[in-house]
Amino acid sequence: MFKLLAAGTINLSVLAAMAAVAATNMNEAQAVKDKEVAQTEIMCLAKNIYFENHGRSEADAYSVSDVVMNRVADSRYPNTVCGVVTQGKKNADGSMKRNACMFSWYCDGRGDKPRKGKAWDNSLKYAIEFYSGKGQGISQGANHYHAHNVTPYWADDLDKVGRIGSHIFYRWN
Repeated sequence: MFKLLAAGTINLSVLAAMAAVAATNMNEAQAVKDKEVAQTEIMCLAKNIYFENHGRSEADAYSVSDVVMNRVADSRYPNTVCGVVTQGKKNADGSMKRNACMFSWYCDGRGDKPRKGKAWDNSLKYAIEFYSGKGQGISQGANHYHAHNVTPYWADDLDKVGRIGSHIFYRWN
């Protein structure tokens, strides 16, 4: 593999060139892997936007997404968008326990495939924008939320941040 000189020593310029090619290939491979990871994470974020608020408004989409990212940054939760979005209790067979997920849509017994149309298009658009930096921080560190028309058991145990769109946001004390 290495080009050797007649004396048996490695030709350093050839070795340096080979190392540069290997590094470039590794960087390209890493770039492809990073792009695939980003696409997967964006799809998870878009599904969460879609099922949590159907892409109704930019503020709703960004605030829900911000909670996901706040959880990703918090050691109490999984460290990926998809891990946070799909977090929940599992049955003994490994399937998701019904109605025992962090985001209710993920294990409510209904399908998790978005319907094509404006709501999905908006959800995907908002996820891409949010993942690119737009709207981050809108929830002021919130890591929980719920629809304005319900009151979950955990709401009194957290600090209320406020309401954005159709959701009320909270963070740990």
